[in-house]
Amino acid sequence: MLQALTWAAAGTGFTALMTAAGAAVVFLFHKKNSQTLHRVMLGFAAGVMIAASVWSLLIPAIDQAGEMGMIGWLPAAGGFLLGIGFLTAMDALLPHLTPESFHLKAGPDARHRSALLVLAVTLHNIPEGMAVGISFALASYSGDPAAFTAALALALGIGIQNFPEGAAISLPLRQEGMGRGRSFVMGALSGLVEPVFGILTVLIAGSIQPLMPWLLSFAAGAMLYVVVEELIPGAQLEEMSHLGTWGVMAGFLIMMILDVALG
Repeated sequence: MLQALTWAAAGTGFTALMTAAGAAVVFLFHKKNSQTLHRVMLGFAAGVMIAASVWSLLIPAIDQAGEMGMIGWLPAAGGFLLGIGFLTAMDALLPHLTPESFHLKAGPDARHRSALLVLAVTLHNIPEGMAVGISFALASYSGDPAAFTAALALALGIGIQNFPEGAAISLPLRQEGMGRGRSFVMGALSGLVEPVFGILTVLIAGSIQPLMPWLLSFAAGAMLYVVVEELIPGAQLEEMSHLGTWGVMAGFLIMMILDVALG
């Protein structure tokens, strides 16, 4: 248990730091020059998340279900639908905020909308932290070195994906007039839930091990919902939308190589 907690804390700590590193990009660009970069980064994040959902989450969920004597596709499909349903409910409870619909204004309303924007993205990071925690818990229980390698690959992949995700929060906020320091803090805060939920998942993994295939596919459904609902549409806005498309392709290719080579 201690080993799993240590690895999960390290893995999710890395993903949170990568979110902060991505948010720090706001210090490098003027607010008027970040629109193209923003679209490319949204596309890159989408490609990474698509590949991670398939190779790091859905395929392991099917394999683990088979090893437990379950029908492989059942928990994969069921958890996938639950993940979609979860974020659908979140969209219904929270305002649907996109870079184009978000306009910073002075006064209390600006603080309220900023908090909602960070909360919406933070909720999307919860399944990622759970996925890393589950992976390290499974590796700890099995004692298989290959399982630890796969968990490390997942943490690395999510961390890489979190870099453009952090920038995708801070850059639009800066574009709308928020200060660089505050834009960075908003982006960095969105990644802090990953260590929290990663460690919590390890703590309860012993009692919910049969549910791991469901939870992995839950994370996959949630991640793909974000891709289709928010990231890809955001990457295709305005002129030169092919830049967002190339970002998706690059992100998918890199994550696929990482998953196959390291997993």
